[in-house]
Amino acid sequence: MTTTTTTTPALSLAERAHNIRRHALRMGQVQGQGYVGQALGAADLLAVSYFHALNHRPDDPDWEPRDRFYLSIGHYAIALYAALIEARIVPLEELETYGSDDSRLPMSGMAAYTPGMEITGGSLGQGLGIAVGACLGLKRKQSKSFVYNLLSDGELNEGSTWEAVMSASHWQLDNLIAIVDVNNQQADGYSSEILSFEPIVDRWQAFGWFTQRVDGNDLKALVAAFDAARTFAGTQPRVIICDTKMGKGVPFLEAREKTHFIRVEEHEWAMALDHLEQGKQR
Repeated sequence: MTTTTTTTPALSLAERAHNIRRHALRMGQVQGQGYVGQALGAADLLAVSYFHALNHRPDDPDWEPRDRFYLSIGHYAIALYAALIEARIVPLEELETYGSDDSRLPMSGMAAYTPGMEITGGSLGQGLGIAVGACLGLKRKQSKSFVYNLLSDGELNEGSTWEAVMSASHWQLDNLIAIVDVNNQQADGYSSEILSFEPIVDRWQAFGWFTQRVDGNDLKALVAAFDAARTFAGTQPRVIICDTKMGKGVPFLEAREKTHFIRVEEHEWAMALDHLEQGKQR
């Protein structure tokens, strides 16, 4: 007699990205506001990070041989929480506590509060420097782990970011993979108008980085870029520049001129979730 074991098929990256977007919207609904536009835009790169690229153990976030994911952009915490919830590092039921007193999910990411949150970000321009230090430490321990650092196009305004870019190249930190979310929005307006960052590819290459630029909402392109960054044979640090769409997956949020911090009417959260589900079915 043959016994057949039925297993649940693994979710696709598209399904993971959809779920990350849904978790983010539900957290936004708890507070009625938040940095939801960034979370919707970055969902695809987070899905590829946590469900394709990163070597980690959801049941042991402090596992020493893990790859590290550093969130330099502290106000993107809602996006990372959504990924941590989807990865089962943070329990789904904690989603309802987002931004509340005594929650492990404060509105700006803090490492002391949240499992899987590696650094406290928020003072923009600091994350890449922290990642450089971590990569040097891992090399001294002869670790094979990678450090991924998510930063924003707005952080390219900061001199400390470029000091870290130059330092990483000098120290030949081939265990560092920077991810730049280029959504062209920051608190004061369009990032490209506040302080132009183009030609962004040429600038990173000039500092000695292995540089790729992709559509940050194209899962296949992201997978190829992450794979190329990990397997690149040179000694340079690596950067993946990701052009993303704020509010991705919810058309009426995509169409807003300013989506850096979203406040919507109570009934609009249900509309946003509805649009997201309709998009999944197409």
